[in-house]
Amino acid sequence: MSSAEILHHTAVFLSETLSQAELRHHLHSTFLKRLPTALVKPLTFVFQTIENAISTSSPSIRSSSLRLAEKLLLSNPSNPFSSFLLSLVHHLSHRAVDASLSLLDVFEREPSLSRLEMAPFLFQELFLVHFTQILEWYNEKRSEILSSLSQLRSGYDSDEESIVSTTKALLSKMSGDQASALKDLERDYEALLDDNCRAFVHYFKDVLRNKGGDEMVSPPAIVFNKSQTGGDRQPFCENIKSQGFESPNRRYNPMWDEGDRSFELSSKNLSKFPSLIPVRVSPKVLTNQISSKEFDINIDAIVAAKSNPQHLITDYSFSDSSETEEKENINKPALFDSTNTQKQTLLAERSTRRSTNHSMEEVGGGKQSKHIPPKDFVCPITTHVFDDPVTLETGQTYERKAIQEWLDRGNSTCPITRQKLQSVQLPKTNYVLKRLIASWREEEDPGSVKPAAVSPKSVISQASIDGAMTELRLAITDLCTSEILKEAETAVLRIEGLWREAVMEVQQMQPMLAKPPVINGFVEMLLNSVDARVLRATVFLLTELGCRDDSVVQTLTRVDSDVEAIVELFKKGLIEAVVLVYLLRPSATGLVEMDLVGYLLEMLRSKNVDDVVLRTFMEPKTAAVLLLARILRSCGVAEVVKSVVSSSTQVIEKIVMSLQADQSEERVAAVGILLRCILEDGKCRNIVAEKAELTSLLEILPQVSDGERLEIIHFFSELVKLNRRNLNEKILHILKDEGTFSTMHTLLIYLQNALPDQSPVVAGLLLQLDLLEEPRKMSIYREEAIDTLISCLRNSASPAAQISAAETVLSLQGRFSYSGKSLSRAILLRRAGLDRSYLAFMRRDQRRHNISANAQDTMEDEKAAEEWERKVAFFLVSHEFGLLFEALAEGLKSNYEELSSVCFMAAIWLVYMLSDLPDTGIRGAARVCLLKHLVSIFKSEKNIEDRALSMLGLNSFIRDPEGLQDLGGHMKDILKGLRELKKSSAMAFEMLKVFSEEHDNSADIWNHKELSQEDCSINGEVLAVTCFKGKLFSGHSDGTIKVWTARDPELRLIQEIREHTKPVTSLTVLHSSEKLYSGSLDRTVRIWSISEEGIYCEQVEEVKDQINNLVVASNIACFIPQGAGVKVQSWNGSSKLLNQHKSAKCLALVQGKLYCGCNDNSIQEIDLVTGTLGNIQTGSKKLIGKANPIYTLQVHDGLLYAAGPSLDGANVKIWSTSNYSMVGSLASTLDVRTMAVGSELVYLGSKVGSIEVWCRTKHNRVETLQTSFTSKILCMALDTNQDMLIIGTSDGRIQTWGLS
Repeated sequence: MSSAEILHHTAVFLSETLSQAELRHHLHSTFLKRLPTALVKPLTFVFQTIENAISTSSPSIRSSSLRLAEKLLLSNPSNPFSSFLLSLVHHLSHRAVDASLSLLDVFEREPSLSRLEMAPFLFQELFLVHFTQILEWYNEKRSEILSSLSQLRSGYDSDEESIVSTTKALLSKMSGDQASALKDLERDYEALLDDNCRAFVHYFKDVLRNKGGDEMVSPPAIVFNKSQTGGDRQPFCENIKSQGFESPNRRYNPMWDEGDRSFELSSKNLSKFPSLIPVRVSPKVLTNQISSKEFDINIDAIVAAKSNPQHLITDYSFSDSSETEEKENINKPALFDSTNTQKQTLLAERSTRRSTNHSMEEVGGGKQSKHIPPKDFVCPITTHVFDDPVTLETGQTYERKAIQEWLDRGNSTCPITRQKLQSVQLPKTNYVLKRLIASWREEEDPGSVKPAAVSPKSVISQASIDGAMTELRLAITDLCTSEILKEAETAVLRIEGLWREAVMEVQQMQPMLAKPPVINGFVEMLLNSVDARVLRATVFLLTELGCRDDSVVQTLTRVDSDVEAIVELFKKGLIEAVVLVYLLRPSATGLVEMDLVGYLLEMLRSKNVDDVVLRTFMEPKTAAVLLLARILRSCGVAEVVKSVVSSSTQVIEKIVMSLQADQSEERVAAVGILLRCILEDGKCRNIVAEKAELTSLLEILPQVSDGERLEIIHFFSELVKLNRRNLNEKILHILKDEGTFSTMHTLLIYLQNALPDQSPVVAGLLLQLDLLEEPRKMSIYREEAIDTLISCLRNSASPAAQISAAETVLSLQGRFSYSGKSLSRAILLRRAGLDRSYLAFMRRDQRRHNISANAQDTMEDEKAAEEWERKVAFFLVSHEFGLLFEALAEGLKSNYEELSSVCFMAAIWLVYMLSDLPDTGIRGAARVCLLKHLVSIFKSEKNIEDRALSMLGLNSFIRDPEGLQDLGGHMKDILKGLRELKKSSAMAFEMLKVFSEEHDNSADIWNHKELSQEDCSINGEVLAVTCFKGKLFSGHSDGTIKVWTARDPELRLIQEIREHTKPVTSLTVLHSSEKLYSGSLDRTVRIWSISEEGIYCEQVEEVKDQINNLVVASNIACFIPQGAGVKVQSWNGSSKLLNQHKSAKCLALVQGKLYCGCNDNSIQEIDLVTGTLGNIQTGSKKLIGKANPIYTLQVHDGLLYAAGPSLDGANVKIWSTSNYSMVGSLASTLDVRTMAVGSELVYLGSKVGSIEVWCRTKHNRVETLQTSFTSKILCMALDTNQDMLIIGTSDGRIQTWGLS
């Protein structure tokens, strides 16, 4: 045989397989039965991938699917199924030789399976033509075994019935030894075929590999075992005739033939093996096989049943029970059940029919009317020709609807044989019988077909049917015509009894009961009867009729009041009526107006919902769920959803149970309800996640419509938004691993065909499933999902798709509250230093939902969340070298505020994560795309949270020199924003330090300008200034205190008060109590309450000394009296004098520690709790009679700043308050009299009117401010944000300076 012939035959088989989906699925299920459990799921996934390649019209998708399938097949252990699938892949890829080699591998591994079930026709064309010696040997051996029976066989006559009976008699005479010998011969024959099949596989492979034809490849010799080669054999070809190979759909087995029957061998009449897949046998072929029109038993199906009895049940119908068969059952020997003997007998019967030209009308010696169908074509229950025949395990065939109704009534036996059925699940349609009926109908006039006589073994006798029919007619008459309510009620109960007892067939009763007058009679019962039994029976009958006949529903819905009456019955407690309401399909708006929702919820809440007396085709709970889903989908009324959510957890749990319903329609309806409940109130997802069995949804995911599939996917996406990461991953594992079909493959196929606004949610779920385990470097699922998200983000024609894609990207962070709301914004704000909103949100969420979590669980969840966040961020930003940043940048430019806001959040998250990921150059790509946008938002946004978020993004860019260089052009704008945020965000302070350290010339970034100046010389000198909450307080030498608003660049006086009689020397604010304290030379301390309008005095404390340099704690005040020491005054009136041996010049009080700067240049620390004193700086002797006092002290961030005369070249020294060591100094040449210290800058005020500005970290001077040449700087203060410097001078002026 040439390679061209081999390639031709294999290509024909593969093309035929690829063209028939039903055949492929049958082969798939056949192979799976023989596979190890571990290989079922991966090979099923490969099969689905190939199906996708076959069904798609896109060349790119087909190519990628085939590559993926081939890669997966080569990575799995080799087996017959993988070889078969690989041959399909090669054939689709136009690699004919590889396809043939893979297909031959199947024949080598499983020759029996290949020739009997997978490719019988191919076996005939390639192998059988070489096995004539095997057939000859088998025929000789069989003839020897049966030679003693020849005399009995010679008595055959041509009568069809006698042939059958004679053949059966012949077999009944066979001895036990002969039967055993035949069985051994059959076994040896099968083994010979297997061995020689494998040998010829190697031969065919050698032919295919010999491409150039350089080598001569000879076919192998037929291999016989010693036990099989004994005896003389005659040339086989001379003794073969054509009878044994008549049927083109049977394989040859000599066991089927008589001992003396021979045939000729030719390529045209060699038999083909039986097809066990009904679709592969066309009606035309079957029609040609049967010369008579009588129903012929499918011999092939019987033979196939030897290895698989299920095929006999599925494909073979044999309901005739003649006297001959009864005799057989009495006298049947052990061997009679042999498959070969059955086929031998039936072949003899068929051959005789052909030789005598009996027509189909001649059955059992009699003539049958042309238009009366054979009784084997007729259902014994309905007495009509089969439309959808099914054959039970007992061998009896029935119409599917009829036998299903029989089983639905609670029966579990075969109606004819009364044998108990092992399973009440009906088998597949008997396609062989169905095709025979179709062939018969082609030759008959369909309009004149009459029902055949009822089978003698029919369950229902004709007499019973006639009696029941009469009773039904009388009951209908009473229902429609009687004016006595009791009679009509009795009629309803009689009709209901007849229906349930199935004395007559439903098909006979239905036309009589479905007429409008009868339906109206039933409605009258609903309107007038008060008997619960009658009402229940009426609803039952209307429901049963309505589900079978649409005209009944039309009759009921013609009058609105009829529908309302049925609804009222349900509302009054007749729960069966809800099924009828569902059948009537009233509008969703009408159901809401009839206030049905509350009653549906009450029914679901009830524990008695399943206690139904009369069961119809649908359970009331199922109908309630379907009605609720219809209402929610059609109306979308928020009040309806809220009523479902607020009903009770029992209702939600009942709806969750519907996810496991038998009907996929109910499962989809439950998904629709639960999804809307979750979107309305996120806490529902926690109940659903705990109770739901998701595997049942995965089973129907590939089968439902696109709209329903999207709803299920959306439901899955919402379900994994729990507040615990480990629970989310548990659900994701279920979605990925459970179910017969691969969820990821289903999502991929749907994603490739989904609409733009539907794609993001599908892509998000697919990406989560792909990243669930340790991700591979390359993944078709991940690439497709991220590509889809980017494509949707750039789809400006669909803003809905853009918003959905941005929200999906942000949700991938995986941080959610208990109610399922994204915590992305709150977490990012916390990372930016504004953690108040996050903490407030979490406390509120915990209080609202009464959340209490184990500390260990919380820690594990946080760790899992961080790992997930890093993983998903890495693959998002790494895709196509940061392509996602380009898409987000385009979204930031959008005019749609919602889109730009979500893109902004997603961009900030991903840019922030760059600092936690290895730098692969993506940070530069992100900077190019987003830097200008973030700077613009940081400069212009008034919302402090958005400014903090943009600062968080910019912080990632200053980590490398290129980022700092790019930010150089925006330095001043960034610094201004950072100064405003530094009080509320530690990150702003750190960024300011970075910018300060990176710039050698600090003056480039610190510039001040005068904001305002107020002349208060009428009140004398300005001795004290302080700020609090946007207000400025100034104390004057005439005892006046003024209150100013300092929020605007210009100061605005809002209050002037003079209650002190002498100069106000000190002003200080105690932030904890929001009180202003003023000290004066009039020996009083006044305590002021601060309000929006100004201040008013609450308390006056009299002291015995003039007050200088007042500092205040919660319950004491410290000040410098006229003499030596420091006076400590308690608010209860007591006082004491500390540090009596020193003459203090200035004070500072921080956390219970009082710091004293003295006239002798010494500095002491006094612990006010213990009274202990420590020396920070020792004093010095007077030089030429001149004192060297410490003029001012300031404490900031654990450092003490002391300003005094320049004895060693540094007017300001910096000490550590923890160990009293000097850590630095400011080498100012000014005669410093006052000082203000901020987080970045130190301001030194001199007696000559100038102010020096020093960098606090670098200790270098950055700027000098000149206020006046004729006045002294007496006091200074910084506002709350440290952006504004307030100065009080000796000539009565108040000046404000700000950073420009």
